[in-house]
Amino acid sequence: MTYDKRNTLIALLALLGLFGVGAVLSIWWTVGSTSFLQGGRIAVIPLRGVITDEAAFTGTLDGFRDDPGVRAFVIEIESPGGTVGASQSIFEAIRDLREDDDRPVLAWMGDVGASGGYYAAIGADSVYALPGTMTGSIGVIMEFPNAEELFRKVGVGWEVVASGEHKDLGGLDRALSPEGRKILEEVVGDVHEQFVEVVSENRNLDRETVRGLADGRVFTGRQAHDLGLVDGLMTLPETIALAGRMAGLGADPGVVRPREPTIGLFDLLGGLSIGDARRWMGSAAPLRPSAPRLLFELR
Repeated sequence: MTYDKRNTLIALLALLGLFGVGAVLSIWWTVGSTSFLQGGRIAVIPLRGVITDEAAFTGTLDGFRDDPGVRAFVIEIESPGGTVGASQSIFEAIRDLREDDDRPVLAWMGDVGASGGYYAAIGADSVYALPGTMTGSIGVIMEFPNAEELFRKVGVGWEVVASGEHKDLGGLDRALSPEGRKILEEVVGDVHEQFVEVVSENRNLDRETVRGLADGRVFTGRQAHDLGLVDGLMTLPETIALAGRMAGLGADPGVVRPREPTIGLFDLLGGLSIGDARRWMGSAAPLRPSAPRLLFELR
């Protein structure tokens, strides 16, 4: 082999090695301490803040689901709830994992796991809380502003062209008509019944019993336990230890968590807006809408 060919081969092997190291580092940076490098682990996946978008959570869940080194999942919830669609999507993702995978899936609620946060939790095999956790708030709310009097005082008109009389229902410029209120009450009532059905089916509670609890009131973790809404009262480390024993890893299992995302100056210079950055970091709170929007949210 000539000198040039040998050098070319060495360069190619070095390049392949760099690609391999880069791939491992990329996975490590995204997931954290990768379980496939360190043996069996419990994946602790946080669901924090107001729930407005399911994509970040479900993407993280799918990543750990595909890791064979993850032996069990603990969903760590600190959330007062959020939008109906996002809460339902997260519930479905957790429930699908529970039903399609034989690995344990546990949910734990800290200071607050209410309304949409509780909705998400009951997708797991079992739900745990602290005695003082604020939970429950089983209900639906729809809100939007009415600026009719303000517009009248400042002399502002509001023109609307709509394809039907109810297309602009809940518009900013006027109060709800009796008919419009009835339509929206029926929408809220239907989504509320969906919440009742999900709690009844996933907590093995009679539907009428759940309906009696589903008036929006909050419960402490201890009250929720007495009512059958949670399975036990324990701390997060105790929940992780339980998951470890269930997964055959003992009471002191290794833990893997998603790495917190970071944003640098070059991300912003490259066109990532502040709004995109806040959503990526999971810190974007919903703006109060000017049009009706359904919420599973503690108030």
